[in-house]
Amino acid sequence: MNSNWRDKKFYPTIGIIFLLGFIYLNYFDNSYFSFPIITWSPPKMGFVGVNGTRFVLVDNGNIESPVYLNGWNSYWLMEESVWGPSRYRVSDMLKKGAEMGMTVCRTWAFSDGARPNDLQTQPGVFNERVFKGLDYVVYEARKHGIRLILSLVNNLNAFGGKAQYLRWAEEAGVNITSSTDSFFSNPIIKEYYKSYVKAILTRKNSFTGVKYSEEPAIFAWELMNEPRCKSKSSASALQAWITEMAAFVKSLDGKHLVTVGLEGFYSLNSTGNYGANPGEWAASLGSDFIKNSAIENIDFASVHAYPHSWIPDADLAAKVKYLSNWVDAHINDGENVLKKPVLFTEVGALLVTKTGGLYDRDILLRMVYDQIYESAKRREAGAGVLIWQLLVEGVEEYSDKYSFVAWKCPSTYKLILEQSCRLRNTSQSPKNRKDHHKDPCFSQKRG
Repeated sequence: MNSNWRDKKFYPTIGIIFLLGFIYLNYFDNSYFSFPIITWSPPKMGFVGVNGTRFVLVDNGNIESPVYLNGWNSYWLMEESVWGPSRYRVSDMLKKGAEMGMTVCRTWAFSDGARPNDLQTQPGVFNERVFKGLDYVVYEARKHGIRLILSLVNNLNAFGGKAQYLRWAEEAGVNITSSTDSFFSNPIIKEYYKSYVKAILTRKNSFTGVKYSEEPAIFAWELMNEPRCKSKSSASALQAWITEMAAFVKSLDGKHLVTVGLEGFYSLNSTGNYGANPGEWAASLGSDFIKNSAIENIDFASVHAYPHSWIPDADLAAKVKYLSNWVDAHINDGENVLKKPVLFTEVGALLVTKTGGLYDRDILLRMVYDQIYESAKRREAGAGVLIWQLLVEGVEEYSDKYSFVAWKCPSTYKLILEQSCRLRNTSQSPKNRKDHHKDPCFSQKRG
């Protein structure tokens, strides 16, 4: 064979083949490959633990600085990661979150049913292509320095939820009641859930080779998104379910935090601030912020806040008063009753119209941010806020009335960045603060 031909044609051809293969593996569906897509050196990231009412960084078992969080929700990340061509939106969202100084994103690690993009298609049966989509979310979060709160099942019907577990049990001939409260008490359904949780927690990421249970980019496991009961008589079943499932998660993963996923409602018999509820209806849902959050293996309490939905007929002044009391009540209960951190994992408000030159959303959000900041300065239980929810261009199908693209809303964007930076400055001692031209907080005034 002529050496000139080999040099001029053969080697360039091989180079082109490798280049095309690299592009395909990185940007298109790779569901048939089990090896990591690329070789990478993961950014150093410690685990987050709890010390009293504060989150703390933990390095080799040594407690370092306290951590106060500013973050967001984007529940759609796994869904957009399933197909290669849409993955850039996930990367873009995590990158943009980091550019706003945020450090935690809450998202769904569930999708149950028979849709093409569902993760669990039958109890214990998984769509590997979708699982690799979740792998990609975790990989990208680590790359951008973002930690994830991964929710493990939905109380609502969206993406399957409790209702799908009941349908699977009925199809298997299990005798269950018609109420979805059976999810919390039926032993077969509880085994379905445990099987799912075990598959998630023991998963080895196909991009990095790191088990989820060993991945510091995972901040916490959330047992359920907004657990509620059809009847308040099922409250004891919910309490027992949380106790059992939190212990089960801890038996598989001793490194990550666990939370329930509560909205924060108090029951009639609550030892906490029952009067902070948005209405009498909130005490009829079977959940109890104090009792549910006090369970031994629950590391921190979660709270949601939606004044526009919960007290829709109130004017802005009443919404502000209600929300201020709601936040203050939970911080106080976290500090004095639970003695655990309290994280506001969903705070949503409508943009509405300008009031005195400010949007309703900014007025309500600033008030919550200020209360968390004051709690952080006092080293108390108010641990942070995750806004609901952020989008990027092209994912409008996941939008609801509280969703928005932050960089299209300059006033809200500024609020988010300011909160990120002042919480960071509160968390770090002056000698550990590093200013850098790429740091989003570099030009912000010190808090």
